[in-house]
Parts: sequence; C-alpha cells; structure tokens
Amino acid sequence: LGNTYEEEEVKQFIKRAEKILDTQHIDFVCELKIDGLALSVVYKDGHLKHILTRGDGKYGDDITLNQVLIKNLPQRITVPPHLPQSFEVRGEAFMSKEDFNRLNDRHALEGKPALSNPRNAAAGILRQKQIDISLIKHPPLAFCPYSLLGKDIDDVTQQYQALNLLSKCGFTVFSHYQYCPTAQDVMAYIHHWQKEKKGLPMMIDGIVIKINNLKQQETLGQTAKSPRWAVAYKYKPDSASTILKEVVYQVGRTGVITPVAILKPVKLAGTVVKRASLYNAQEMVRLGLKIGDTVAIEKGGDIIPKVTRVCAKKNRGTASSLVTFIKHCPSCNTSLQKINSEIQYYCPNAAGCPPQRKGSIIHFLQKKAMNITSIGAKTVDLLFEKQLIERPVDLFYLRTEDIQPLEGFKEKAIANLLQGIEASKKAPFERVLFGLGIRYVGFTIAQKLVDHFHDINHLIKASKEDLIQVPEIGEKIADSVNAYFSSAEALSQIEEMRHVGLCFKKSVIGSFEQRLAGKTFVVSGTLQKYGREEIQSYIKQHGGRTVSTVSSKVDFLVVGEKASTQKINRANGLGIALISEKELEDMNLSIRKGDSNAN
Repeated sequence: LGNTYEEEEVKQFIKRAEKILDTQHIDFVCELKIDGLALSVVYKDGHLKHILTRGDGKYGDDITLNQVLIKNLPQRITVPPHLPQSFEVRGEAFMSKEDFNRLNDRHALEGKPALSNPRNAAAGILRQKQIDISLIKHPPLAFCPYSLLGKDIDDVTQQYQALNLLSKCGFTVFSHYQYCPTAQDVMAYIHHWQKEKKGLPMMIDGIVIKINNLKQQETLGQTAKSPRWAVAYKYKPDSASTILKEVVYQVGRTGVITPVAILKPVKLAGTVVKRASLYNAQEMVRLGLKIGDTVAIEKGGDIIPKVTRVCAKKNRGTASSLVTFIKHCPSCNTSLQKINSEIQYYCPNAAGCPPQRKGSIIHFLQKKAMNITSIGAKTVDLLFEKQLIERPVDLFYLRTEDIQPLEGFKEKAIANLLQGIEASKKAPFERVLFGLGIRYVGFTIAQKLVDHFHDINHLIKASKEDLIQVPEIGEKIADSVNAYFSSAEALSQIEEMRHVGLCFKKSVIGSFEQRLAGKTFVVSGTLQKYGREEIQSYIKQHGGRTVSTVSSKVDFLVVGEKASTQKINRANGLGIALISEKELEDMNLSIRKGDSNAN
C-alpha cells in the first residue's frame, strides 16, 4: 500500500480517484492497519489448502504446516452459494498484547531473552521450521481477514459486503471496520482511532482507506508499486531522545554513501536502538549535528530509526565544529561524486570498492533475484576474503575443492551450497535482470523491461528513446540502463552468465502464440466473455501488456459495455485504435497504432 502521514494527502488520494473515475460518488471502507504479517490463505471445497506469506508480492514462504499456531483460522468452512469452490482470503496474522506479554513472561521463567515486539514475534513464530510443541496447546497468534479473492463471486460488489461474507463464513472479522459514505466520515474515523488506538487488544500502525466499490477498484488499477484504490494513513511514530556518540558512513551496493548516527542505546517502540539513519549530506546540514548532542529519534514507517532533530545542546563541548560529510569513500578512498541533481554522494569505483563488490553479490543472491538461500552474507564475506568470488558470476565457478578448506563447511553444507547455485540457473529472465543490480531497476521495472524487449540483446541495443516507450520508465531509469550496458565489464559478465546457463530471454507461457508481443492495451467497460483479471491474463499470455491509463504509449483501447467516455475521447485524440473484445481475439500483427481500419 502507498503510505501517508498527512491528512492532506488522504484528501489528494480521494481527489485523484474521483478524477480517474470521473465521478464524485465514491464511498469508502476504513479498516485498522494491524501491525502483523500479511498472509494469503487458499481454500478449496471448504478445506484450507495453503497459507503463504506475502514475501515480495510474487514469491512468499509456504507456512501451511504452521497453521496450528493461529488460534482462530478456520480449517474447514461451509461454502455458501456466494463463493466458488476455490477462493483466497488475505489478511493479517498478529500477536495480541496479552499473548505477547504471556509469552515474554514464559521466556523470563525459562531464562530466554525477551521478545522485542509483537510483530517481530509473530513473524518469527510463523516462519520457524520446527514448531515449538508448547505453543500448539495455547496458539499465540490470531488472524484478521481484509480481502476476498476468487472468480465469479456472486452478489459481492463491495468491500463492505466481502467483509460481512467472510464473517458469516466463520472468520474473525473485527468490528472496528466502518463503512464511510463520505470523505468527512473517513477523516472522523482517522481522528477517532488516533485517540483510541492504545485501548485496542493488538498493535496498529495506522488506518487503511479503501474504495468500497470493487468495480471502481478494478478501474483504478495500480501503479508499479501500489494500488490506486487504497492508501494507508500512518499515525505519527513514537519518539525518544538520546546522545549522539559518533557518525560513521556506509557504502551501499550501488556506491551511495549513507551517514549513520551511532547512539547511546535507548528503547523505542519495543526495541533497543543503537544506530539511526542520517540519510544524506543535505539532511546532516539541516540537523546541524555535533558529537555529544541530545537528538530526537523516530522509527520511519515504524521500522527504520532516524534522527529527526537536535533537541538539546548541553553536551556540545566534546566537539568544536559541526559534523560534516566526508569527501572520500571510507572503504577505497576514492573521491566521492554526485549524480546530476541528486542529493546523494556516491563512490564511482564500482570495480574496485569492496563493499560495492560484496553488495552486488548479496543482491544477486536474494529471493527476488536468483533466490540462492544456501549462501548468506557471512558466507559471501568469507568467500570474498579468500578471493574465491569477486563478481556474481564467480559463484557458478565454485567447486567442492574450493570450499572444503574453509572453516565450518562440512560435506552436507558444501553440497547444499552448490546445489543452491545450480538450481538458480532455472531463474527466469526478469529475476536474472533484477539480479544484475542496475541502478533504479527494481523487480517491477525489470519485469516491464523483459515484457517489452524479450531478449537481453534487444535491451542492450535499446536507445534512450526506446526505453522511455516502456510503461513506468522515465529518463533517469533509461539513462541508468544505457550507462550499465555501455560498461565493457558488465557486458563481459553477462556473456559469462550466458555461458554458464543463465536465462536472458523471456519464456513463452505454455504454448501460446505471442501474437500481441510489444503491444500495450487499456481495457475499459464490461466484456461479455472475460472478467477484468481474465482479459489481462489473456493479453499477457499472448505477449502483450495492460495499463490502466490512456496515454501516447498505448496501442489499443479495448472497449466493452459502459466504457469510460473520458478514455474513449482521449484515445481518439491520440489516434489510438478502439477495438472490441472479438477484434482483440482476432487481432493480427498487421494492426498498428492509429490504423483507422482497426475500428
């Protein structure tokens, strides 16, 4: 979800939705944003089949065997006529304040360290490989659903109806959600729980505001990062004050230098904070820090500690001047540079700066990329120190005899490590591309580049103008991609990766003919044969892609019953072909954008 901390931004979210939908008749459902772990629970024929964590939104962990730790999750339900045989329920697994305190009391009796906060405790318990038998008798977790997904769910056209239906099916849907017919009701809900949240039995970190009408949700769609039909309003985080002891500097994977405050330990929001981000040189100037200052810290998004201000200057005698940003890389001593108008400094010595080298390997291993879980950061440090790896591709040259002399590696550990590397060769092109670590190319952008160019050779040859034609790709990303592929070292490594068997070509889904390859579609209105998700899947399976907004980058507008007049007029003004559902199925590659015969 997109996050906001300002009421004005909530109002802007509502105005944007009204503009896209071309109506002011929008109602909402507001729900508490429980601080837990997002789960997807799949039911078939009334039986619970799978539980998955959200993970990165595409790949999560299967924790089905740990369902016994969730006290109120139905194992079996009587499926009402409204629901299909197979459906999915999404919601939040969490630990109540009472269960958290009870578990910490038990830890104290057993001499174990105290758990830091309910959210981390819930995540740790759900992900454990071996279940603590003592937890099964009194399961410490609960589940609150917030979404129902499935094909052909009759009579459910609103989020409010979906929550009511889930309640009738036996799910514990908290009574705190509220139907809000107006924006004023939304703001009243926010204000109410800002005052009352401490009295709740569980931790919350904000409010989720959703468009109530599910058809309007479909029309609004989503950006590359989050849905346009919902937003999370986060309450201001708790703060604490402590002493600034030192400022150190970290070198990121892409060379960006981040200043970090070393603090006198202080408890904040259930955890002990010793370090906090200072973000960049500009933020350091704003703060005007001196060693010994008393500083205020908060947890940004209730996760990352950050210094927000200097709140007292009584200990300033320990430093004679303000802390200023460094001029050279703390690792390789290379002079730092800025990227155009950006505020970050970075080390340009990507080829010779050890933290950047190691960072690129760790990035390559992660789940969204090659998913090599048999190697962690400590192993990377050891392999790097022994000069066994310097680049991601070096992983594929490792052999048993290389690893045997290393401390802590027995036969089974070596086999697991090498098997993990070998299995990663099956990773699809989009994950390999993301794993290359191109600046500004996250996983979603990598997917869009793969969908558009299909082959690494086409991507390498793409001009800036070619790249900007891809949805969500702007000049900054295009320049970064071009710069990466202009590097002889990068091209050499890609060639080596190809040689060891990595995939640099888009896989064809099943046996579908890629008749819509390179074409971008907007779908508007109700179709006779396909639902919204089905038509999007059909287009993708045949090589095309869908977006929600009509722009000059769109090739076709698929027009159904009650299609948006605004979208039709915009498409006509841009010379975009309007086609029917049947014409989409019959489409051949001779149809081009602006072809008047396509109508």
